[in-house]
Amino acid sequence: MSLRRGLAGLALLGLAACGAGTSEKTEAPATVRPAAPPGGIYDGVRTRLLGDDLVLFVVEMRGARDAADVDDYARCAAARYTLIRGYGFARHVRTRVAEEGGVWRADAVYTVSPALPEGILRIDAEVTVQDCDERGIPTI
Repeated sequence: MSLRRGLAGLALLGLAACGAGTSEKTEAPATVRPAAPPGGIYDGVRTRLLGDDLVLFVVEMRGARDAADVDDYARCAAARYTLIRGYGFARHVRTRVAEEGGVWRADAVYTVSPALPEGILRIDAEVTVQDCDERGIPTI
């Protein structure tokens, strides 16, 4: 085995070890992907309280590149709503995305809470809203 291949293997092993021992993660803002392309139109957000801490968000968008654009829009709406309610965190439950005639629609369900919730796909509302603002994605 060459020295280069051995070092590369050690580096990969070290990276794998960084994730060992933890089964939960906080969802990181998607900072590498810019907001929707020029011509992308955010057509609004509707919210519906499903329970004390369970909220449905329906967002519509035209000119999205793909489902990820409309999913980002729903995440941004959920983060702002969380702050409006006086909470700091949200947890993603599910999102359904569909496109028809150039209009993308997502309905997403999130729980909102004052403390970091259990689960895998959690968001820090304040950090997420700041990221959305920087990327030009509107929130509620």
